Amino acid sequence: MKMRRSRGFRSKTRKKLGKKFREGEMNVITRAMQKFEEGEKVAIVIDPSVHYGMPHPRYQGKTGSIAGKQGKAYILKIRDGNKIKHIIAYPEHLRRVSG
Repeated sequence: MKMRRSRGFRSKTRKKLGKKFREGEMNVITRAMQKFEEGEKVAIVIDPSVHYGMPHPRYQGKTGSIAGKQGKAYILKIRDGNKIKHIIAYPEHLRRVSG
């Protein structure tokens, strides 16, 4: 009997969700304490060492705006093709975009 291949949340993300040798945690506390205002532009930069509140890896590198807050997490409004999607992510996975 042949086993089916696992297709979990992090499948095919070895390069995308890997860290360089000396990166380590890179001060997760400071990034966890970030505050964002509604309408502010942010980029999704997934930190693989923080598993909670991680958006799906397909959104890595995408830019959107803050639409609201849900507990500790932020709701982002992102354009994916012609659709507008709402993604929920913790602040550890978000970076401000200047401009």
